[in-house]
Amino acid sequence: MTSNEAVQNTTIPDTMRAAVLRDPEVGLEVETIRTPHPKAGEVLIKVAACGLCHSDLHVIGGAIAFPMPAVLGHEVTGTIVEVGPGNEHTGLKVGQNVAGGFLMPCGQCEACASGHDELCGPFFDLNRLKGLLYDGTTRLATLEGDPIYMYSMGGLAEYAVIPSTSVTPVPDTLDLIPGAILGCAAMTGYGAVRRGADLRFGETVAVVATGGVGTNIVQVARAFGASQVIAIDVSDDKLAPMPGYGATAVVNSVTQDAREEVLKLTGGKGVDVAFEALGIPATWKTALDVLADGGRMVPIGLGAGVQTAEVEINRTVRRSQKILGSYGARTRQDLPAVVDLAARGIINYKDVVSRRFSLEEAGAGYDALRNRQIQGRAVVDMSL
Repeated sequence: MTSNEAVQNTTIPDTMRAAVLRDPEVGLEVETIRTPHPKAGEVLIKVAACGLCHSDLHVIGGAIAFPMPAVLGHEVTGTIVEVGPGNEHTGLKVGQNVAGGFLMPCGQCEACASGHDELCGPFFDLNRLKGLLYDGTTRLATLEGDPIYMYSMGGLAEYAVIPSTSVTPVPDTLDLIPGAILGCAAMTGYGAVRRGADLRFGETVAVVATGGVGTNIVQVARAFGASQVIAIDVSDDKLAPMPGYGATAVVNSVTQDAREEVLKLTGGKGVDVAFEALGIPATWKTALDVLADGGRMVPIGLGAGVQTAEVEINRTVRRSQKILGSYGARTRQDLPAVVDLAARGIINYKDVVSRRFSLEEAGAGYDALRNRQIQGRAVVDMSL
């Protein structure tokens, strides 16, 4: 018997608890389902924590179509308890603590082969549209054997199967509970700064919407040498901690004219890069309003369903402004970098997590997120 088989036979239960979405009208309900097991190129983790993200809200509320029943949750940390075949060269092994990234590249398609994990075709076609992994099946099932679909790895459960391309080991010094946000909120923020904007030392930045992702953009932009980082939100409570994350100024766009304030702060120029981190028309407008001539607007937030935002055509053309969409990051390169930044204290991941919920409270956590009652990020802590 191999060590992995021994772990499987002695310590992994046949069943587990998971927050299952069967009907948007009902919301998440905790059920007992079969414990999944990894196939080729996959690992099974015992989940320590799973972050609560706005992207999940769109599915829970029915704004984004997704097959049901489903288990959501796409930013996790945990401990590897089983390693599937085909992992001989990954360095992954039972007992390692890992972070799992929401964007799970197949590693085989044309986009992945060129290093563009964020454009992985099978991830979108199979996982995001059908709730499956890359052999065309889900790893989750009811006690009766009926399929349950996976949003990314289905992290709102006691155990989760993750493709090996989407996990990276974390040091023992990293706190696994708040560390769950590294796989989406922090990695998405890093990807926006490093990949979307290609931010250069000394450039000026505005961050519109300072939730979990926005907070991390503030941190990463400062770490990359932005000379000014202006945080913009509609909530004074959300803006209050931003200077501690590196913001050089804050602007409440309800009580202040965001464009006017940013122009004052930048000598009448506007910012070189404006990040939009919510995905609604109002925040798109604000990001474009504060942008300098020749600047880059980098939208990160996902809208609910099919949303559109207005762009002033002549200004965009005449002033050579760019709109550069950024979805996640290049997981295989960027998730290890994010973990390293967190481990070295450059990313303050602990304080970004303001609330912790038990698995049974996951639905209440998403309600609080929907009602804008979460500062930074909330996580489901599996130890509660």
